[in-house]
Amino acid sequence: MSEKKYTTTSGIEIKALYTEARPMEELPGEFPFTRGIQKDMYRGRLWTMRQYAGFSTAEESNKRYHYLLAQGTTGLSVAFDLPTQIGYDSDHEMADGEVGKVGVAIDSLKDIEILFDGIELKDITTSMTINATASILLAMYIALAKKQGADLKQISGTIQNDILKEYAARGTYIYPPKQSMRLITDIFEFCSKEVPKWNTISISGYHIREAGSTAVQELAFTLANGKTYLKAALDKGLDINVFAKRLSFFFNCHNNFFEEIAKFRAARRMWAKITKDLGATDEKAQMLRFHTQTGGSTLTAQQPLNNVIRVSNQAMAAVLGGTQSLHTNGYDEALSLPTESAAKIALRTQQIIAFESGVTDTVDPLAGSFFVESLTDEVEAAAWAYIDRIDVMGGSVNAIESNYMQNEIADAAYQYQKEIENGERISVGVNKFTQEEDGLTEVFNIDDSIRKLQTEKLEALKATRDRDDVEKALQRLREAAKGEENLMPLIIDAVEKYATLGEIADVFRGTFGVY
Repeated sequence: MSEKKYTTTSGIEIKALYTEARPMEELPGEFPFTRGIQKDMYRGRLWTMRQYAGFSTAEESNKRYHYLLAQGTTGLSVAFDLPTQIGYDSDHEMADGEVGKVGVAIDSLKDIEILFDGIELKDITTSMTINATASILLAMYIALAKKQGADLKQISGTIQNDILKEYAARGTYIYPPKQSMRLITDIFEFCSKEVPKWNTISISGYHIREAGSTAVQELAFTLANGKTYLKAALDKGLDINVFAKRLSFFFNCHNNFFEEIAKFRAARRMWAKITKDLGATDEKAQMLRFHTQTGGSTLTAQQPLNNVIRVSNQAMAAVLGGTQSLHTNGYDEALSLPTESAAKIALRTQQIIAFESGVTDTVDPLAGSFFVESLTDEVEAAAWAYIDRIDVMGGSVNAIESNYMQNEIADAAYQYQKEIENGERISVGVNKFTQEEDGLTEVFNIDDSIRKLQTEKLEALKATRDRDDVEKALQRLREAAKGEENLMPLIIDAVEKYATLGEIADVFRGTFGVY
């Protein structure tokens, strides 16, 4: 009988015993940052504890934000509904059935004003998970900061703004790739001068992983996309030592504890090399800073309280891997948006790791482990092999347009599902240790009446704003979109005149076309 082969989720073979590893020469806070981007890591400052939240109307989401801030969350993370993500106002026929469902409905600056009512933007950092319409939501956030009297040079936060992974894995794109890349580099350029502490992109492996990729594919495709953004900004004449400091990353943390830690350590080392090779000499421009979210697709509707343990395991791996920011999923998220009690236990998970586990007391707790060091090298080598193939194709845009990334992800997802179904891979409560379900009694539902409320708000807005001002602002934006002018100042002007998200997206649809 052949001996059982042990592998990670990426197919890297795991030996029974590790007795040596490459000697560790580098120190934390020094190139290539394998051991962390800060010399003292969590001794100096804990990661930002975020809870991703947003649902229904701006009024309802605002209540959840105040609740989370009262529970000790240290940064807000905004989820937008699908119509907002793909540039439709709540009263558009394409929005029917989706308003406020998977995030908050934002139609205009009015909604942003309500969303952050009672919250000073200068006092918090805000992460916004938004891509195709990122320029518009950022413009609304900047407009509100100005109204609050905040110094734009000091406000900080992140927009996801990663359109390449939308084409590869997630699907909420609007315009063709080249025009989308223009909007992204316009944001880079504008923020580097006007909002210098803002992270202008969060290059995301998270959704690539949620779509079914392996850990190695998540790492490789994310860094390949990052390399494409660097090159696009360089082509626009931007200084890599300036704009690369404001790029951040967003990774998934799945179930395979040691593979995930190795992935994060390898990611820092690889990004340091990529940025250096493209001309970055400032260490801060070579550092990979990242947010982590625990793996939504690992959560099960069966025996949902098991997800508390899964999330704890994943959160611990993210911390041991050196994350700068962390969101922990609610145990009920395979069934609904998280209830308040699920969001609270998710936050408490982070707080217990931070203040009770002892893992934050030393900088790189797993450094020198023969297994972790060897696995970091193997994950890195496997990821470089993918990046080299993408480079030969001419970069990420070409790899996406030829469906290479999409096909690789689909194959990995199929393989994973097959292993669950034939029992090769165990999912507790799903294909082993199953039971008759009682299920959760409390789930969080969003009523379809939200669309009616948002439509009434839109009607009131359009009745009170200056229609001529709006038309002039949209026309100026339309003309500029045909040329090469930076569009951000004009988008800010339009949102300040209370042009809606859908109206601005329609200007770009008319000029750029739809992909």
